[in-house]
Amino acid sequence: MIDRVVATEEALQFIEQLTEKHESILFYQSGGCCDGSVPMCYREGDFRIADSDIYLGSIGDAPFYMHRSQYEYWKHTQLIIDVLDGSGAEFSLDSIEDKHFITRSRVFTEEEYTAVKQL
Repeated sequence: MIDRVVATEEALQFIEQLTEKHESILFYQSGGCCDGSVPMCYREGDFRIADSDIYLGSIGDAPFYMHRSQYEYWKHTQLIIDVLDGSGAEFSLDSIEDKHFITRSRVFTEEEYTAVKQL
């Protein structure tokens, strides 16, 4: 099975730390605007998921969502969530830890994309 979103080992460790501190968290791939196109991390309940948002999978125990219109740009790629030192998006939980999540990506092979479309 091909995952639409995965995380590096460093990101998974940081997600675990955030989950221990804030309990249930979720991710939303920002579409730009104030903090740019970055994965935003929120306490579950602090961000409202709408009918126009798509669930891409989970990283660690945290669900990951993206708006349907942005998904049209990213649907051919696997999102790879990583973490770096330094402040990032100020509305995201990672910013208070002096770290920030980033999205890297890779284009699916034709076979992978066919399999992902079946999901």
